[in-house]
Amino acid sequence: MTMQQAPRNMRGIVAVRADAGGDPRAIFAELQTAFAAFKDEHNAQITDLRSGLDDVVRAEKVDRINADVGKLQAALDTAVSDIAALKLGGGGADGKVKDAEYTDAFRAHFRKGDVKAALNKGADDEGGYLAPVEWDRTIIDKLIELSPMRSIATVQNISTGGFRKLFNLRGTSSGWVDEDDGRTETNTPEFGTMTFTPGELYANPSATQQMLDDAEINLEQWLAGEVQTEFAYQEGLAFISGNGTNKPFGFLTFAAGATQAATNPLGPIEVKAAAAGAAVTSDELIDMIYLLPSAFTQNARWVMNRTTQGIIRKLKDGQDNYLWQPSYVAGQPATLAGYPVTEMAGMPDVEADALPIAFGDFRRGYLIVDRVGVRVLRDPYTNKPYVMFYTTKRVGGGVVNPQALKVLRMGSGA
Repeated sequence: MTMQQAPRNMRGIVAVRADAGGDPRAIFAELQTAFAAFKDEHNAQITDLRSGLDDVVRAEKVDRINADVGKLQAALDTAVSDIAALKLGGGGADGKVKDAEYTDAFRAHFRKGDVKAALNKGADDEGGYLAPVEWDRTIIDKLIELSPMRSIATVQNISTGGFRKLFNLRGTSSGWVDEDDGRTETNTPEFGTMTFTPGELYANPSATQQMLDDAEINLEQWLAGEVQTEFAYQEGLAFISGNGTNKPFGFLTFAAGATQAATNPLGPIEVKAAAAGAAVTSDELIDMIYLLPSAFTQNARWVMNRTTQGIIRKLKDGQDNYLWQPSYVAGQPATLAGYPVTEMAGMPDVEADALPIAFGDFRRGYLIVDRVGVRVLRDPYTNKPYVMFYTTKRVGGGVVNPQALKVLRMGSGA
């Protein structure tokens, strides 16, 4: 079949993605077309296999379209989050900077090291000056794009060196008595505590003084662009699998059998065991849904990486419907068995003994603690002629309610 003869649902996928220019409407339309093509080819592949035919060309085509669907869904999610970031950016409704005096003073400090009176209110006890709210928001907005945990978990701002969470472990008992029976003392509730201590993230970008003197340089954009990559990468890994040493505890470390399983007063995250080490079944995913208490299902979601999504995209329910469905409304995520899917690149792949899929209410299950905000130290001396900007943010995190989350553990075999 020539390109001119190829059906529309095959020949336009790559082209439209390249020409969409980040337009969510164009990407959304292409996603629907790609998923329709995927279903057609995958169903044909299943029919061939049932007839004893193993068409390598068709299998490659299914995998290729499947990969395109994943890329288009990711592109749609990114385009929508970029628009949201613009709406949440530094300026107010009138486009003006919220704290112009402080922002101007901070910019002068950036270029020349000047310390003006307006900057004094941003002085930090540990040295440096707090970045203006607009700059802080720019960095946080980009973190949401690259570290999705911030958009689905609870974020708590703290003003001290740590945050302690109190847990009610219940334990109150009661008993049935006759009218004139004695009333003995019953058990009283017990409480547990857990401390969330932030670690420190840092980035140390530099620029020449001539670069800073150039009035055309957008310092806000430059700083955010330099810092966001380092912060987002480190945060994304730590929220998933961090060991708590100068960083957050990852939620996977609280799964039953993992290193932090015994540290939460409410116990570990319950694990659903998969039968195989390299394959996931529809029944296993459905079982995870019903493992989650109904109190947490309203805001539950799936978390996995794109490779895992490519595997589960081929799964069907008992009525021959695909469990995975693309976004049908721009701005809404893809769904799996009716629940939204959050793509998290740092999640493990589907392989023996791995924990590739999580399900639950992450807003009630995982807590991120932010200490103050972004702090910047200007250093023009260490590496002349470069001016270094030592930028830090203290971040901690851990599982606050393991009952709100479930994890799939792959088997040991193939």
